[in-house]
Amino acid sequence: MTATDGGPVPRYGRGSGPLRRVLPPARRFLAGRKGVLARLGAWSVAESAQTFLVGYGVAQSLDRGFLAGDTAAGLGWLAVAAVAVLLGAPVVRGVFAQLAGLTEPLRDGLVRRAVARSMAEAQARPGGGDRAAVSRLTNQVEIVRDSFAGLVLTMRSFVFTAAGALLGLFSLDPALLLVVVPPLAGGLALFLVTLRPMAAAQRRALAADEALGDHATRTRWALRDITACGTQAQAARDGERLVAEAAGTARVLARWAAVRTLALGVAGQLPVLLLLVTVPWLRGKGVTTGALLGAFTYLAQALLPALHTLMTAIGAAGTRLLVVLDRITGSGPSAPLTGPPPATPAADPDRRAEPPAPAVELRSVTLSYGARAEPVLDGLDLRVEDGEHLAVVGPSGIGKSTLTRLVAGTLAPGGGVVEVAGRTVAGRGPAELAALRVLLPQQAYVFTGTVRDNLTYLRPDASVDGILAAVRELGAEALVERLGGLDAPLAPAGLSQGERQLLVLVRAYLSTARLLLLDEATCHLDPAAEARAEEALARRPGALVVVAHRMSSALRADRILVLDGVGAECGTHRELLGRSPLYRDLVGHWGETLS
Repeated sequence: MTATDGGPVPRYGRGSGPLRRVLPPARRFLAGRKGVLARLGAWSVAESAQTFLVGYGVAQSLDRGFLAGDTAAGLGWLAVAAVAVLLGAPVVRGVFAQLAGLTEPLRDGLVRRAVARSMAEAQARPGGGDRAAVSRLTNQVEIVRDSFAGLVLTMRSFVFTAAGALLGLFSLDPALLLVVVPPLAGGLALFLVTLRPMAAAQRRALAADEALGDHATRTRWALRDITACGTQAQAARDGERLVAEAAGTARVLARWAAVRTLALGVAGQLPVLLLLVTVPWLRGKGVTTGALLGAFTYLAQALLPALHTLMTAIGAAGTRLLVVLDRITGSGPSAPLTGPPPATPAADPDRRAEPPAPAVELRSVTLSYGARAEPVLDGLDLRVEDGEHLAVVGPSGIGKSTLTRLVAGTLAPGGGVVEVAGRTVAGRGPAELAALRVLLPQQAYVFTGTVRDNLTYLRPDASVDGILAAVRELGAEALVERLGGLDAPLAPAGLSQGERQLLVLVRAYLSTARLLLLDEATCHLDPAAEARAEEALARRPGALVVVAHRMSSALRADRILVLDGVGAECGTHRELLGRSPLYRDLVGHWGETLS
């Protein structure tokens, strides 16, 4: 993946399916819980015995009791069957008590793994983030936990119930197995054939769902930029395409669900029909009436319900479990399912650290508003380091706002490269750009809502303490108090231009982006308020680029960039006084403001 890629791309190699990738950590996980598995097996054996006794008791109640003229014996065997049914409650309770010993450690291990992976992604791609991290930590981990619990219950129940039922059929008469086993095995085989394509379809459905959710999130956060740039049609087309892909994957899943239903009919209903059809043949083989009734009891009360539950669980929860486990554990940093997260390796003292990427870098950037127009910027080279404060000055209409738009990625250069934090901004989506920089224009944007909503527009998860600290830093305490506090409703029409700018500056301060671009965003503040705001923003981690409105604003910067429409000069105030006639002229005529 190159530096200009938009995000991680799921990889599913043809040579190693998700089952092969998931099995080794699954075996290690289960190997560490042999005691829990042994106790779960003991309770399951009790369930198998219960299944055997129910059908066998019904059969003997007829053959040795009622049909033989011994009512007491018949009632006694029915009592055995009834006691076996009643014993099912403590068996189920014991199974669930042991199940928690498997599901809870699995969930804890997956959460640790998801956190480790997200942290590694954040370190490897600063500012890029991992948009699927929240889904893995919440929705996907809970899917694994619930699906795993359901599979353990249903697979265990089917295996031991089937063992008890088949043993019961054999004990009643081996000829019953000749009728029941073939359709049962055929339906199971048909069902197993569908598992691989169903897992692939489930994987595509999950990826389509994530892509659609990511698009919705990015569109919601970038709605203002999308509207400003006129890209609503493209965003809508992208959304329609993703919705169509999600619908297509859902249809594929529905088709495989139909095949699964057919397999269930073969394995679940055909044995009963064959048993009815072959009653004369079975009677001719010496199968008793009680044995036939016991066989129907085994099928209707135990074997077929367990089979139906098994197919439903594996067909839905099983494939979903496999796919989600693969997405959590199949890529990213390795982390065990149990135990503490891996320690970070110690730094190699002999290895030199990579120098940090500059906050902004322009290389040979050229821009013209038209094929025959004179370039507004012509071959501009500029480097702004992280933590630096740069002021941009020049006559009106010379290209200062154009420069901020180029750096913000809302305007593409005619030639050259624009990078922010080492990443080319051209072609990036609004969500990625928003993570890299904040652009504040002269006209501050506030909206109807609460004061808190407006301040946390770029960082919805900001804490109350963080918001109040930002308000104090920017000197907006009196304004917030006058408005009625953080939860007071805010009507934009009741604010002056300066008050709007002050609120937007607090919003920018709270942002996690490390680059702030102020395009005369303090022009409606008085000099003292402007100084306090710019000094606070300069102390904030990251870089600050300001299109200066006053001479005092330029003097506060570490360096000053002078644009003259032909070339550019960059340096400190003292350096520019010595080598830039335009800057000397601006200083001489600037006074407090520059029109």
